[in-house]
Amino acid sequence: MNETNAEYSAEERKWLLRLAHQSIREAVCHTQQSPHIALSAASSAHLKEQRGAFVTLHENRELRGCIGMVIARGPLDETVREMARAAAMEDPRFPAVTEAELKSLQLEISVLSPMFEIAPEDVVVGRHGLMVSCGGRRGLLLPQVAPEWGWDRETFLAQTCRKAGLSPEQWKHGATLEAFTAEVFGESEPGESLKD
Repeated sequence: MNETNAEYSAEERKWLLRLAHQSIREAVCHTQQSPHIALSAASSAHLKEQRGAFVTLHENRELRGCIGMVIARGPLDETVREMARAAAMEDPRFPAVTEAELKSLQLEISVLSPMFEIAPEDVVVGRHGLMVSCGGRRGLLLPQVAPEWGWDRETFLAQTCRKAGLSPEQWKHGATLEAFTAEVFGESEPGESLKD
């Protein structure tokens, strides 16, 4: 997202990234710390708004974990804290993060808008994230996934169906399509947000 259109300030983004790192460190090392940087009262109130979010971990530019909450159940700062810990310790695709890996983790946070129904022809690759649901199955892909893989709209729809365990063509045959946007921000190098 263009920095001038960003909902979250540079200070808020850095604070959330630090909070995510801290949460991961606490989970891995079984410790508890207080936040390292202070926020203005306005920023603090903004981060207490209920928003869904995903936290993605990379190590050596490879995916190391990604867990999120689509529908907000609490304040954004608490959601980021919980999802960072879960991405590090509970992503079933990966073993739990170890203390030796902490310094090599690069984090990305996606703060989600509320979901809205969307027609397949209205999906914009790179702008929309998608959730497909049908018959009790549900799959979700973040907005940045399609451009990262070079997918067009139909491939993005098909891959979201696959993520749900559905036929790749199910989006044409009665699946419910919902979209969302996300403000995505992260570190260009491991631990960048921890530096002053």
